[in-house]
Parts: sequence; C-alpha cells; structure tokens
Amino acid sequence: MAEAHDESFRLFYAIWPDPATSARLLPLLAPLHGRKTRQADLHLTLAFLGNQPSSLLPVLKGVLKHLRVAQITLEIDRLGQFPRNRITWAGMTAPPAALFALQKELVEALSLRNVAFEREAVYRPHITLARNTDGPAQTQFPAIRWRADKVVLARSTGRSPGPKYDILASH
Repeated sequence: MAEAHDESFRLFYAIWPDPATSARLLPLLAPLHGRKTRQADLHLTLAFLGNQPSSLLPVLKGVLKHLRVAQITLEIDRLGQFPRNRITWAGMTAPPAALFALQKELVEALSLRNVAFEREAVYRPHITLARNTDGPAQTQFPAIRWRADKVVLARSTGRSPGPKYDILASH
C-alpha cells in the first residue's frame, strides 16, 4: 500500500523503437500540425497505467523483467485519427498476433499483482504522432518494418510543446 507522502508518476509500458526505426517514422510527422511527438519519444503503448505511486516502481519493474519479450515484426503502414481526442496515429493494417499476446501477458501480470489501472476494452495498437490535430481519417503508405524487441516502463514528464517521456526500465 502506498504511503501518503509518495510521489506519483504518470506511467505506461510500451514497445520502444531503435533509433533507425524512429528516424523512418519521423517523416510521418512533417505534414501534421498540433503537438507533435518528439522523434526520441515515438513508441507503441502496451498498457497505460496513469498516475501510480513511486513505491510501486519495484513491482512494475519486476513485471517488466518477467515478460517473455520476443522479437516481433511490426509493419507500420497506415495513418489514422482518434477524432474525439484529436490524435493522429500511425498503425498497422494487420497487427501480428504476437503483439496481442504480449499485451495480454502484460495486463494479466499487472492484474496478478493487483496494479489498478484503466484497461482498454479493446487494445488498439498505435503510435501517437500528434495531439490537438486534425489529421487524415485513414491513409495507407508503404510499410515501415520495425523489428520490435524492447519493452519499457516509461513516465510522462511534460506536455508542452509536446509530450516528453523518460524510460525507467527496459527489457
């Protein structure tokens, strides 16, 4: 149980691209307006935990260590929009089953450790490119292949001019 004086962090688990992959994703940001995600902060969220007490960090890092992380090939090939939130994203026409299995394993591990967070009814894998933007409803482009093999626990540290993230642990 968290103590009253615990600092809290806005946390999430994500697949983090290598620098070459994030460089290939960067041109997708060029035509967008709004609060763009920095190249170094592009990622694919597996589970958003929201505000969590710092005393929970050892448990959350432990979850990461026990994940079975295998290399997954992602083919980022389309842009989309979450109109209600005004978020433009990059995603996949056909996300691989291994990605859904990894996300499910993570959510189950969090549940076993009684970590409270808001679970999505349906997992929709995507890379947030920009917020407060009116991007394309759906646009396809030649696939950017990403050999994903790094899962991280990260925290959000800022919102302006765009989000900023710190990696706290990786596996």
